[in-house]
Amino acid sequence: MKIHTSIITSLLVVFFSLSALGQEVLPKGLTENEKELLTDFNFRSSRISIPPSGDVRTMAEWEEIEYLVITWAPNFQNILRQIVEAAVIECKVIITTQNETSVANYLTSNGIDLTNIIFMDENWDSIWIRDYAGNTIYTDDVGERGLVDWIYNRPRPNDDIMPESHANLVGMPYYGTLTAPSDLVNTGGNFMSDGLGNAFASELILDENDAGNPYGVTVKDEADIDAIMSTYMGIDRYVKMETLPYDGIHHIDMHMKLLDEETLLVSKYPEGVADGPQIEANIDYVLSNFNSAFGTPYKVKWIDAPPSTSGNYPDTGGYYRTFTNAVFINKTVIIPTYRPEVDNPAIAQWEEMLPGYNIVGIDVDNAGENLISLLGAIHCITHSIGVAEPLWIVHQPVAESTPNANVQLDALIKHVSGINTASVFWREEGTTTFTETPMTLVSDDNWTATLTMPTTNTNIEYYIHAEANSGKTLNRPLVAPEGYWTINLELLGINEWAEQNISLPYPNPTKGEVNFNLNQISGDIAITIQNVLGQTLYQRSLESGNGVVRLQLQPAWEGTLFVTFEGAFGKITRKVVKY
Repeated sequence: MKIHTSIITSLLVVFFSLSALGQEVLPKGLTENEKELLTDFNFRSSRISIPPSGDVRTMAEWEEIEYLVITWAPNFQNILRQIVEAAVIECKVIITTQNETSVANYLTSNGIDLTNIIFMDENWDSIWIRDYAGNTIYTDDVGERGLVDWIYNRPRPNDDIMPESHANLVGMPYYGTLTAPSDLVNTGGNFMSDGLGNAFASELILDENDAGNPYGVTVKDEADIDAIMSTYMGIDRYVKMETLPYDGIHHIDMHMKLLDEETLLVSKYPEGVADGPQIEANIDYVLSNFNSAFGTPYKVKWIDAPPSTSGNYPDTGGYYRTFTNAVFINKTVIIPTYRPEVDNPAIAQWEEMLPGYNIVGIDVDNAGENLISLLGAIHCITHSIGVAEPLWIVHQPVAESTPNANVQLDALIKHVSGINTASVFWREEGTTTFTETPMTLVSDDNWTATLTMPTTNTNIEYYIHAEANSGKTLNRPLVAPEGYWTINLELLGINEWAEQNISLPYPNPTKGEVNFNLNQISGDIAITIQNVLGQTLYQRSLESGNGVVRLQLQPAWEGTLFVTFEGAFGKITRKVVKY
């Protein structure tokens, strides 16, 4: 939503109230004064908002970025300085401030080179740029770059118009969901995308656009919201989870984060404490109803949410401390920290989850700059703009295999100029030199290579490298060769290996369709479905088991079913509950 200061002057009470607000440090949520302003504040715009033409894709946070954007709030200059210090070695940093000289002197006096810093002289209201900055989209996956902006759910007019300033500064199209019927209220802390058309949010997105919303926007049901997100951002599956009882702002970045296309990092509380039960219920809901973009179940990694020094969590007066409120800045990840005894295990876990990345911790819980007390942390005060003409690589890592097996590695690789070459670089664990195996273009933007595993149970480390026709190159993982994926080899009997590699059914229980990931199992496979009486309901043969198998269960097949896979590996049976 874009409302300039001149428009506000027509509402004197609002104008003077906003002037008063500008003198205080605004929290991530609403102040009491702002709550009173909601009914008088004009969130709507008279301008026509035109969506992007054609198909678009919203980038994921782990993709390559050109700019990190922040708003310089002097009350948190030490935290912001540390963010800039880590970011300038990775990308350009756009700093919104009306005191360029003062900020520049502060940074240089602390040893920070200003070469990669761009100062943007604009008014601002708050530090919480994640919620009001725009989100990067690309036409045709990797084409023209644009910024999509929603109506900001706070009566903070300067923050609300900042995405247009970013777009103008960078020289890229701006798209706003500003006018009916696309006048969508949304906030960046409650949005995560996997880069493949899937996104997550809490049900706050439904509440803020429903009947009786305080923003004066048109009433929208879930289908209306999904349609807007599809048109403006290419989001075709928008997963929404119940809001949490102790998270007053209901932003999912305070308790979860996407690490890649199939991995969720989620805050873990002691049993029965604070938002732990609802978070676990939400993750169960996701796992039971949705698969990753690869058609396989999401992987979930849990990270402990730290209490206060006295042991308090949000349900007993503690701040909403979290280690998920982190930001990707190319090869660096900045996470919030609190005190060494809880920080050190969290940093070690991040380093294990993202090998090769530079994990930087910044204290958000000190008396001088207690950011977490205002309901936000590092992700909340940063945003990013992706690179122009990205080289996009999507790959589902292979985690396991057996000695002598042939492992097929597939990747989607795309650039606006086309792809010149793509390769897998691999080595045996414990060695230092990578071997290059060229990938072959099989169709459209899909590339493949096959690696033969060693005769021993020595793990294989690998990454993918691509070069566009333009000459641009990129690795995935982005930090390769310092970071890489690992194929773990085990000396298992073939039946044991199949037992590990034929996934459990998902969703389960199911109403109709059930899926199994057969991973790297090769050769002919016979599939049989039987009921508890031993009656055969279905039979099917596969020439190759590699990949995902989807089975449609007939309405009459109710109760417990047994799905059997039989091949050179022997026989593996999985139980499915059909309702």
